[in-house]
Amino acid sequence: MRWRHLGGTADPTPPHTGPKGMDRGRRIGIVVNLLTYRVVLHHAERIPTSGPVVVVANHQHLMDGAVLFGCLPRRVSFLVKAEAVKGPLGWLLTNVGQYAIVRGAPDREPLLQALAQLKAGGAIGIFPEGARGNGNVDSVFAGAGWLAARGGAPVVPVAIRGTARPAGRRRRFRPAVTALVGQPFTVPVGGGRKPVAEATEAIRVNLAALVQELDADVVRMR
Repeated sequence: MRWRHLGGTADPTPPHTGPKGMDRGRRIGIVVNLLTYRVVLHHAERIPTSGPVVVVANHQHLMDGAVLFGCLPRRVSFLVKAEAVKGPLGWLLTNVGQYAIVRGAPDREPLLQALAQLKAGGAIGIFPEGARGNGNVDSVFAGAGWLAARGGAPVVPVAIRGTARPAGRRRRFRPAVTALVGQPFTVPVGGGRKPVAEATEAIRVNLAALVQELDADVVRMR
C-alpha cells in the first residue's frame, strides 16, 4: 500500500525539515489527490530509485506541485514561488520540504541549498516554465538547467494534464489527471554558461516532446 511504502526513504531532505516532515506532507498529498482528482501516474518506474535527480514538469495550475508531490515515489523538494510561502500555507510548504524562490531577484540561497541536497543524492523538482500558462513548454528559464549541470544529475521530465479546468467548461467533480514520466536523460556537466544553456535547451526540448506525447494519448483515449 502506497500510504506505508512511499519510496525514497534514503533521500536526503532540506535543512529546514526532515524525513518525517516530508513524508507527512506526501501523505497529505495522497489524501488531497484522492479527494480532489482521479490521478493516474504512468511509468513511475522510470524515476531512479536513488541518487541525485532533477524532476522537471510543465505547469498549468496551482495544484500541479501538490499532485506530483503526493504521487511521485521519491522525496522531491520542489522550488516554489516565494509568494506562496506565506502564512499557514507557507509554513506547511516549508515544513514538507519545499524551497521558496523569489522570482526576478538575485536570490541564490535557496538554489544553493537545493544544489547541496541534489549533490547529497536528493531529488529536486522544478517547473522550468517559471509560471503557470498553457503548459506546452514553449520557453523555459535556466534554473533547472543550472541545477542539473552544476549537480551532474540526470533529468526526469514529467508531463501533467487535467488539473486546469478547460476554458468555458463548468467546474468538474474529481476530474481525471494524468501524469506521464519520461525517460531520464543526461545534460552537460559544468557551471559555465555553455553547459547551463545546453542543459536548459535539452530540458525544454525533452519536456515539450513529452507533453505532446501525453496530449496525443489523451486525445486517443477520448
